[in-house]
Amino acid sequence: MSASAAPGPPRSRLDTPLSRELGKKAADRLETLGLRSVADLLEHYPRRWTRRGDLTSFDGLREGEHVTVQATVAKASTRAMRHRRGTITEIVVRDGAGREIDLVFFNQSWRKEQLAAGTVGFFSGKVSRRARRLQLLQPDLLLGRGAAGAADGEADAFAAAFAGGLAPVYPASARAQTWHIGKAVGQVLDTLRDEDVPDPVPADVRARHGLLPRAAAVRAIHRPADEAERDAGERTLRFTEAYVLQAGLLRARARARLVPATRYGRHADDLLARFDAALPFPLTAGQERVGHDLEAELSSGTPMQRLLQGDVGSGKTLVALRAMLTVVGAGGQAALLAPTEVLAAQHHRSLTALLGPLGRAGTLDGDPDGTRVTLLTGSMPVAARRKALLEIVTGEAGIVVGTHALLSETVEFADLGIVVVDEQHRFGVEQRDTLRARGVSVHVLVMTATPIPRTVAMTVFGDLDTSVLDELPAGRQPVATHVVAVADHPAWIERVWARVREEVDEGRQAFVVCQRIGADGGVEDGDQEPAVAERGERAERDENDEDDAPRPPAAAAVDVHEALQAEPALAGLRIGLLHGRMSSEDKDAVMTAVLAGEVDVLVATTVVEVGVDVPNASVMVVLDADRFGVSQLHQLRGRIGRGGHAGVCLLVTGLPAPSDGRERLDAVASTTDGFALARFDLQARREGDVLGSAQSGARSSLRLLRVVDDVDVITTAREEVAALLVEDPELDRHPELREAVDIALAGGREEWLARG
Repeated sequence: MSASAAPGPPRSRLDTPLSRELGKKAADRLETLGLRSVADLLEHYPRRWTRRGDLTSFDGLREGEHVTVQATVAKASTRAMRHRRGTITEIVVRDGAGREIDLVFFNQSWRKEQLAAGTVGFFSGKVSRRARRLQLLQPDLLLGRGAAGAADGEADAFAAAFAGGLAPVYPASARAQTWHIGKAVGQVLDTLRDEDVPDPVPADVRARHGLLPRAAAVRAIHRPADEAERDAGERTLRFTEAYVLQAGLLRARARARLVPATRYGRHADDLLARFDAALPFPLTAGQERVGHDLEAELSSGTPMQRLLQGDVGSGKTLVALRAMLTVVGAGGQAALLAPTEVLAAQHHRSLTALLGPLGRAGTLDGDPDGTRVTLLTGSMPVAARRKALLEIVTGEAGIVVGTHALLSETVEFADLGIVVVDEQHRFGVEQRDTLRARGVSVHVLVMTATPIPRTVAMTVFGDLDTSVLDELPAGRQPVATHVVAVADHPAWIERVWARVREEVDEGRQAFVVCQRIGADGGVEDGDQEPAVAERGERAERDENDEDDAPRPPAAAAVDVHEALQAEPALAGLRIGLLHGRMSSEDKDAVMTAVLAGEVDVLVATTVVEVGVDVPNASVMVVLDADRFGVSQLHQLRGRIGRGGHAGVCLLVTGLPAPSDGRERLDAVASTTDGFALARFDLQARREGDVLGSAQSGARSSLRLLRVVDDVDVITTAREEVAALLVEDPELDRHPELREAVDIALAGGREEWLARG
């Protein structure tokens, strides 16, 4: 609808600040959910609906979610804490199918009388687990009329909706409960006019697909008379979301193709031909196929905009290097953007090694007809940085490898022809466009080793064509993955270190990966995407509850490095340390030592997640593995088995079974198919994680659209938009759609397209 209201007079009713619409008290409460404008509130759709007399099913409850359930009290009890003063009151509530969850209150023994058996009410809180039972700790509640502590005036709006039939249950927070949200939505809807809600979907498209006008759909989803009206509203708003998103993506793609691009053709003895002739191994069929596609696009006169995805170790870097050599061999320059300094340095080393004399032009042992690979990072010494900048601006550097430093305005290229972005999920569309603007209609190749299902590719990378490398080069060895459940078998940790010793004694090397850096609790800053919150982790508890202490913090790399020096099984081994807060020189020195075989065991954070290539590494231990995401674990184990030796990956966890965290680890251990894991990950994630917003704390980028389930909606919306853009490429005849697209890509909403 509209971005959150900015200072100054609102452009429309939807931009009106909630403080002006509802008053400061209500607006402050809703701001805890990131709701600041009327549009934000109306786009905060119900999570589910309930009907008077129905009890909410507990089937869909997930640990870590803040939920509201309607249930009936089965029994209540109060007990004293064993070692401290105070009481714990436990209320067992049941849904319509007889399933149970526990409500836990600390030092509120009066709840036993308030919540007598048979009491029906709404209970709102964060789902956690104790032993094998789900529970809500210190939940807020709204009881049916006539019960003790029944609905007060502030909850009347929610209670009235409940009494009238279908009642919306909203995603909520501790301060903004679902009944607060329902009351606010009702106040807005009471005075909302159809003209207050611009509709970006043209009338003829709505008619073809049986959709409601948008204003009617908003009313239907928040105040449905019955399930049919609710479903019609939800269907309309889901399609609208897909339609606006696809319009933004396809318009961006069409705009980029309007500007002519430099043609980079091949000739018989060019740089790429000499490189191919010197390769000691053949290309895979997939590498050859994608290579032909890239050559055709580079010589077409239209800017290449392509996503190259392939599983860990599928040879994407080699494909990208051949594309860069096509450009460099024709007189242009290439830039490779990496998300971390460790990965940038690794790319610099690997590209230089692959090119051999062809990549050392200007040196004593270099090919005078070759090129030069130059590294540029933000923490380079001043003298080295000046030298790199000079090589870039003069054109001496044919291939420039760097981090975010390449986005700086101080970096000037002589003739930038192609930008390769590695690990696109670390960068947003705006950063990609910044690099693209460095040259005249620069060709762009985006690489990711995170497998992306087709619906996600259409939803997040819809402005790019897609190529897939679906086979591994010869020589890649299998990696066996095992879950080491130390909660069930504490002695197994000793076997982990013994297994590491066995591999090292065979001449191999090992990684030990930790989530945190040191005792301060910090995770990687800049060199690591925010860690996925462990869904099985218990919620914060009252400090008086000695029975439910939180889990200890995750292992820290600095501490583990020190502890392993004294580990008997590893006595005499050379143990290194690597994390993102080390200086650039220290990180490079450590990786150089690892590659030279001077480090037996490398303790590291997830700076080794992508790009690090140590062919001799055959074993990886991931500590507190349940605190990592599925794709992250798959990426990590891709660092081993890259040479002539089979790999073993040990996922160490302190979580008991069953739990969501253990389920994720079992999934990773069960298959090495990255695309299968990507599908599992998307299906298991809470809504909002798909584009990464839940990891960063932002609101969900997608409200109703489900990229796993809504392939038909996304495909249909894309086809409709594509046809419309042929007739109206800049949306001049569709101002409502143009405004919706512009708002979606600006002012705090640019993350909509920023994550894969």
